[in-house]
Amino acid sequence: MPKPRHENCPCREQEMNKSLPMRTEKDFIGEKELDDDVLYGIHSLRAGENFPDKTPFHIEWYKAMALTKRACYLTAAGFFSEAAKQYNPERMKVRVVSVERLDALAAAADECAAGKHFDYFMVPAISGGAGTSINMNMNEIIANRALQLIGRRPGDYEIIDPIEDANIFQSTNDVVPTALRVAAMQLLLDLEDGINELRKAMEELEKRHRNTLRVAYTQMQEAVPSTYGRLFSSYSDALSRDWWRISKCLERIKVVNLGGSAIGTSITVPRYFVAEVVPRLQQLTGMPVTRGENLSDATSNLDPFVEVHGIIKAHAVNMEKMVSDLRLLASDIHGNRSLTIPKKQTGSSIMPGKTNPVIPEFVISCSHRVYSNDQLIAGLSAQGCLELNAYLPMIGHALLESLKLLIAAGQSVVLHLLHGLEIESGTSEANVMASPAITTALLPFIGYKKAAEMAACMKDSELDIFEANERLGFIDPEKLKEILKAENLVQGGYRLKDIED
Repeated sequence: MPKPRHENCPCREQEMNKSLPMRTEKDFIGEKELDDDVLYGIHSLRAGENFPDKTPFHIEWYKAMALTKRACYLTAAGFFSEAAKQYNPERMKVRVVSVERLDALAAAADECAAGKHFDYFMVPAISGGAGTSINMNMNEIIANRALQLIGRRPGDYEIIDPIEDANIFQSTNDVVPTALRVAAMQLLLDLEDGINELRKAMEELEKRHRNTLRVAYTQMQEAVPSTYGRLFSSYSDALSRDWWRISKCLERIKVVNLGGSAIGTSITVPRYFVAEVVPRLQQLTGMPVTRGENLSDATSNLDPFVEVHGIIKAHAVNMEKMVSDLRLLASDIHGNRSLTIPKKQTGSSIMPGKTNPVIPEFVISCSHRVYSNDQLIAGLSAQGCLELNAYLPMIGHALLESLKLLIAAGQSVVLHLLHGLEIESGTSEANVMASPAITTALLPFIGYKKAAEMAACMKDSELDIFEANERLGFIDPEKLKEILKAENLVQGGYRLKDIED
């Protein structure tokens, strides 16, 4: 029997003590024995045996599954209540599930939506079967917990059945992807908030160092003078684009196929349920979920996940670029550095006093995981066959993992990299004035040839620009000071009056 997810799982003690009561459950394949009080059942047990991977299922998806099923139970209760007003339940040609049973199922689902009973969820992140194991594990947990709530024992399926009752008017193929969308939307909102916090911290650095001079680089070579404010502004604008793109992602995945049943044709599902279940889910989640106009398309095609992941991949790219730059500027390789990042951890077990850029390295690792997930999601989404994609569990796991990694990366950058980042403005300005790159600013005033001569003089004689100009006498010293003010160097081009005598 597979081990429970957590050490404190209530079924752990039962596994260690085989004298405790057991129950037998059946499916069309055969029978299995389970500890009497566990909330999972035979379908979950088979999945745990068939898929021995230990990668945990995302609890966010678990909670969203519970909310989705709660919406189904409340909608089903409404359907049977409306039907009872018009027809004698005893003469109805469909199986009637009592409101009492549906209320118990809804209460159990509500507990799961709060994260309870997750220890009994046995299906790992990677599984086969298009999510059937995910759906059945949820059905069994909810059904068995509902039985407990009405004073019955788990496994008493004549009263509440995991398939007949807990899965009422549902299919794996509409419930699981709908729940994935809900979970992803909630994480997208968290990511959006995180990017705003990151942007805010970057804008504060931009304002503080608007006129702090630095040497700008192209192809890792000193190029032209600039400011740290300009550098931080480029990151801030990239993050603004990330925020804008991610804020639109909910529009791209809000269309759900709940009520579509197996392939989007709503076979075995009442029209009342099809019309009412998505509004009910919207009410429960607070998310703008919308029923697809073509439920068959929403069931078989997963390109919205590909699109959304491509958008968050762009954010990962910007994050990697940003922290890679800061790591380089703060590195020992960068001589006479003026920028330092916070020292967060001892860097070596053998080299005394060494600290490493662990936050940039963490963010870069997260970004590359996102890149690999992007390829995986695209490839498996293309593997959808006819009416269904069997690889939804892996696609969903990769999407949620990427979202959580980027949320964590953003939090780490704000708390442990940007807060505590320091720039020594005196050192930075001295570096700029001693760099031959500063002569680029003089081209409109003395021309390329004289600027090149001044750059060579600075380099050969190790002079700053003021000392070199004093030797060469190319420009009035007061005019030179005016030209090299930080606000003039980055003003966005020169005006005709700037080159007047």
